[in-house]
Amino acid sequence: MADVLASDGGVVHLRPILPTDADALVAFHGALSERTRYLRYFGPYPHMSDKDVERSTNVDHRNRVALVAILGDAIIAIGLYERLPDEKTGNWSNSAEVAFVVADSHQGRGLGSILLEHLAGAAAENGIETFVAEVLAENRGMVTVFKEAGYQVRRSIDGSVLHLEFAIDPSEALLSVRNSRELASEARSVRNLLSPKSIALIGASTTKGKVGNAVLSNILNAEFMGPVFPVNAVHRSVRGVRAYATVRDIPDDVDLAIVAVPAGEIEAVFDDCLAKGVKGLIVLSAGFAETGTDGFDAERRLVRDARGHGMRLVGPNALGVANTDPQVALNATLASELPARGRVGFFCQSGPLGAAILGEAAKRRLGLSTFVSAGNRADVSGNDLLQYWDSDADTDVVLLYLESFGNPRKFSRIARRVARNKPIVAVRSGLSAARNRATHDQAVDGSIAADLFSQAGVIQVETISELFDCAVLLGYQPLPRGPRVAIVCNSTALGWLAGGAAESEGLQVGEQVDLGPGASPDEFAAAIRTAIESRDVDAVIAIFVPPIAVPTRPFAEAFRHATSGAAKPVLTTFFGEEGIPKALEVAGPDGTPVAGSIPSYPDPERAARALGRVWRYSQWRERPISNVRRPQDIAGEHAAQLVASRLATEPSGRWLTDLEAAELLACYGIPVVEFREVTTEDEAVAAAEELGYPVAAKATGEMWRSRPDLRGVRLDLSGPKSVIRGYHDLAAVSGQPLVHVQRMATRGVGCVVRVQDDPSFGSVVSFGLSGPILDLLGDRAYRALPLTEDEAVALVEAPRAAPLLSGTATSEAVNKEALAEVLQRISALCDDLADVRELSCEPILASGRRAEILYARVRIGPPPNREDLGPRRLR
Repeated sequence: MADVLASDGGVVHLRPILPTDADALVAFHGALSERTRYLRYFGPYPHMSDKDVERSTNVDHRNRVALVAILGDAIIAIGLYERLPDEKTGNWSNSAEVAFVVADSHQGRGLGSILLEHLAGAAAENGIETFVAEVLAENRGMVTVFKEAGYQVRRSIDGSVLHLEFAIDPSEALLSVRNSRELASEARSVRNLLSPKSIALIGASTTKGKVGNAVLSNILNAEFMGPVFPVNAVHRSVRGVRAYATVRDIPDDVDLAIVAVPAGEIEAVFDDCLAKGVKGLIVLSAGFAETGTDGFDAERRLVRDARGHGMRLVGPNALGVANTDPQVALNATLASELPARGRVGFFCQSGPLGAAILGEAAKRRLGLSTFVSAGNRADVSGNDLLQYWDSDADTDVVLLYLESFGNPRKFSRIARRVARNKPIVAVRSGLSAARNRATHDQAVDGSIAADLFSQAGVIQVETISELFDCAVLLGYQPLPRGPRVAIVCNSTALGWLAGGAAESEGLQVGEQVDLGPGASPDEFAAAIRTAIESRDVDAVIAIFVPPIAVPTRPFAEAFRHATSGAAKPVLTTFFGEEGIPKALEVAGPDGTPVAGSIPSYPDPERAARALGRVWRYSQWRERPISNVRRPQDIAGEHAAQLVASRLATEPSGRWLTDLEAAELLACYGIPVVEFREVTTEDEAVAAAEELGYPVAAKATGEMWRSRPDLRGVRLDLSGPKSVIRGYHDLAAVSGQPLVHVQRMATRGVGCVVRVQDDPSFGSVVSFGLSGPILDLLGDRAYRALPLTEDEAVALVEAPRAAPLLSGTATSEAVNKEALAEVLQRISALCDDLADVRELSCEPILASGRRAEILYARVRIGPPPNREDLGPRRLR
């Protein structure tokens, strides 16, 4: 079913028990009998009536769900719910009894809460609204699980038994509790990898130039604070450190194993790690998914086995991990040069690029807190690192180099939360777009990435250089509170260059002070200090590039003194240096740069570009948090049944018919303008009279929809004769008798809303104005689902052609609130129904009063990959 994370960060596998799994059921019931009452309808027991026995033995999977938690080959926890009968009617009710038991040796790991979360999710899918449980009064642990899960518990006491009852509706409060628990468990699992107490290096080599030799050298040179155990089957020592033939032979406990042996030897090494009880693996070896199908299968087996025994895994094909905390001092990477201690966390997928990134960070004197190069990202992903850095007190800024999103929906959810407190800067490689070139336009791919990053508050950059340009500003200077920039310079040309670049980034240049090439350090200090103190300035760009060689120290001291304690960001082009120049740093107790250090850029344009991006992030962060508003007048159960019934006959999926699509949208309060399907002229006239004149007649078939020449449409048919003529025209044009007769909508601006499965980003909703020119220009704005209220409003305003919605000299303004309402309802539909693969409403006519959908298409089918259905599910 799923791999999940316990609260201690260990991986546990959940598996459903089938009703025919007799041994597991007996074991489950025997375990429960020690701690709680029997489930009333679990099986045919002597005290049950004939009716109860019949009901129990015929119960289906929707009314009984049992889960086991497995670690290795052992069942360590079991949970079950069973739907209860209605005492009045004898039919099944919307309540179920729930119970679970956890092995004594695994209590306190949060397994009861995990089982309850997943059982509640299954119950909600099957129409169960309430859980009840009868617990022995002294079993305070189970009562605590229910309370801490976020449920509103109502309990009654009958002697020594507590009767608990609680709603399983996923309210905001419940989701908040679940997400908090998810954050804690995933952060803990990453912390186990980044802060090990001991390390075994499997494949440690005495030969220089080999991976096992380089990594051991880096670990020792970094002065790791715990014991290091080289594993080498031939040599008794490696680099002067006692070596062991296998991991099993190591006398002490091993927290982290770093694997540097060929891919073909991994399985034997892995068995040794299991026997030793290793908690985490870093696999540096290549030869897995990047090599083809066989390698991919081997990688999947490796991950499955690791999770089956409670491990997390970084890699394969990873560069490694690093932690600059002096209490850890870990450099388990292939990069000999590691940046100094700092407050920036870095996640990278590319191993070879990771070494260059670390070198560039060190060159710019950008300090890192932790670094992870995940390689193939088979297990630990960027989402896991975001969870860790969100709760890491030593990290203030997050940098991501991404080739793909893994679970895009989860990335969006986590990034939105993290970015509220810690800026995230991301550069997305073009590799995934190149892989999907045959099916996915790269320009659209880039547009979607930009919109989704912006939605989540992530600062998107195009290159590694721009990534570091933003990082040094965010890492050492405060956020700007506004767009107003003062420029202090000693070069007129560079000053104007900086001003133009700032304005192109949406900043406002209010003050531009040209001190001239002969300006003294005191003049620079006075001008910078005046700009910082001005109420009309939010940030300062200082440019110091003298025409002749002069001593830099007096100017650097002037810059530092003038900016000391400033609450506004100051950045500079100081002699064209890059990063944090030694002369402009504010040194901490360990001699590394700390907050207040002044970042320098090779040219003023790069400084302005970084400031502009940081200002836009600051704006996003200051916006009030908007929530997802779920419409109340929806028939979600009917919609789910409609989709399920269609998939039951065609499990691979299909396009819904026009009538089915209209019915599905109507369940969510999204009406398609009323229409009738007709196959004769008499039916056409009858439909027109029923709908009321004037009407429109439309040919059916994909090629006749949304044609700019309107060849497949006849509008404003005002009587029977025009309807008959229109019917015959369209039947002849399309070559089929099926025609739609539709009530005429109010004239307005045509718009398009689409939801699609994007190969890189998951389910994405787009909005734009309709028309072939706008389609060719790709004037669409994109957002991840689900949409909050503010995001729906912003999406309507996002396309470049959106000003047309505000009215022109010849047209009135449209009702944008109605369009935002349509977007929110479509968001709710697609959020609820995971089997909706594509949805298109085109055109939507937006007028001053309403937004009317003229045509809708919906394709259903099984999800292409696992959705973000809740916490603690691992890929």
